Amino acid sequence: MKYKYFHIVSGIFVATLLISNTIAVKIISVGSFAVPAGILCFPLSYIFGDILTEVYGYERSRSVIWTGFFSLGLMSLFYLLAEFLRPAPFWNNQNAFELILGQAPRIAIASLIGYWVGEFTNSYVLSRMKIWTNGKFLWTRTVGSTVAGQAVDTIMFNIVAFVGLFSTSNLIDIIITGYILKVLYEVIATPLTYKIVGFLKRVENEDKFDYDVKYNPFIVKSN
Repeated sequence: MKYKYFHIVSGIFVATLLISNTIAVKIISVGSFAVPAGILCFPLSYIFGDILTEVYGYERSRSVIWTGFFSLGLMSLFYLLAEFLRPAPFWNNQNAFELILGQAPRIAIASLIGYWVGEFTNSYVLSRMKIWTNGKFLWTRTVGSTVAGQAVDTIMFNIVAFVGLFSTSNLIDIIITGYILKVLYEVIATPLTYKIVGFLKRVENEDKFDYDVKYNPFIVKSN
């Protein structure tokens, strides 16, 4: 079946992932809390992940998750390559480049681990909850899947990305604060999620229930 908006939603999903991992090297202040700047964008990937699974089903969502995974790995590889290539004699920004994008490979590895576990957890929980609720109470699925997915994602990402760079107390604060803010992000965005899901179900004539799906994350082919 051909869909009108599937590739647009998929593209936004991957774009938010790459943007969030590029800006995550900066730690920003949100009130009295310190969190990676990626929090501005990364929760959107979970929202669009929810939309993909809710409308198009786990199998198609799985293929997009893998697309994001390999895109992130490719981005990290080219950042690393650009860092080690000799700069032009007149270009004096090598130190700045290394300081910011030079951290990207570690951020990308952390994100690959956290993202892979978190997104598949998110998609699986939403898919199963849709069957349990018989497609009703969308908010329970979007919030419930985010609570589970963001928990494993946030913990794994921050430990791999920042252990040794920050004190244990600061790292714990970043994890807890980031997790709470991401879940709140999802809750606040729930009305928008409802509108997008409703629109896509209507125009795509699709409302996938994963009754017979195989949840093995290593099957990348979708129907």
